[in-house]
Amino acid sequence: MKKILCLMLAVLMIASLTACTGNTEGETKDLEKITLCLDWTPNTNHTGFYVAQQQGYYKDAGIELTIVQPAESSAATMCATNQAQFAIEAQDTLAANFVIDEPLEITAVGALLNHNTSGIMSRKGEGLDRPKGMENKVYATWDSPIELAMLKHLVEKDGGDWAKVEENLIPNTITDEANALKEKQTDSVWVFYGWGGINAELNNVDVDFFDFASYDSVFDYYTPIIISNNKFLEENPDTAKAFMEATAKGYEYAIENPEDAAKMLIEGDTTGALADSEELVTASQKWISEQYVADGDKWGYIEADRWNGFYKWLWDNKLIEKEIPKDFGFTNDYLS
Repeated sequence: MKKILCLMLAVLMIASLTACTGNTEGETKDLEKITLCLDWTPNTNHTGFYVAQQQGYYKDAGIELTIVQPAESSAATMCATNQAQFAIEAQDTLAANFVIDEPLEITAVGALLNHNTSGIMSRKGEGLDRPKGMENKVYATWDSPIELAMLKHLVEKDGGDWAKVEENLIPNTITDEANALKEKQTDSVWVFYGWGGINAELNNVDVDFFDFASYDSVFDYYTPIIISNNKFLEENPDTAKAFMEATAKGYEYAIENPEDAAKMLIEGDTTGALADSEELVTASQKWISEQYVADGDKWGYIEADRWNGFYKWLWDNKLIEKEIPKDFGFTNDYLS
């Protein structure tokens, strides 16, 4: 009798283990596979994604997330062709897409930062702490029509002569802005302060910096932003909301715990680009964690007036071929 009871218990245990294993496999299979394409190599703009991934927020939301970098195609193209359901872009670079005859089927669904933190960085004390100071100084440019029109607007608004800037433009092939200024490869360069400015501080390169939004609020546009594939949004609204909610939790964690978040970013970076940059990542994270929401009410929200205002400026200054309708190209519907 004892042998029979032991045999029965053994069978029950095996059945129980098999059932548990089966359930685990079922849970894994049930996770929705989502791909996110970054706009560049991993940096502190992206920290919330890596935090949400390592903290299990995506898994809890029923999502298995893969993070990739753009290859030959841009992040927007990868998203539009559904190679990635979400991607990172910027409002200014999306403008060209929204005015072509057949725009890419993508929509902005959230902002990573509440304000535009980019501006012009220069060596300290050389008079480039304001737009007019760019006169007769070398500026490294990407030669983008929007970039140059913005700078022309700011220089002239500040009482400067744009022609004295335009005659001193050089191609921007810079990868380390702080070192380029130190070595006098250029006098000024466009940077996002959370990375380029913090890098200058850590390397004891004394710099001046003016941000665009402080000189004209129309340039407080959204950069960077999260975009998504329109068809995916239409067919999978619950998954899209779950993704954005988990992502928001990742950014909220980074706001409260910047040092831990910096470690998660480095650990989660499969490219190895951040492996030897712990000091920069940590310092950048401490600064940028205060910019994710800043003076906003919640993470990710896009204000219609700011979105529309920048596109209206592009149209008024003949930088786009046709007017972009109000509230076109973005939605807050997928934010919690």
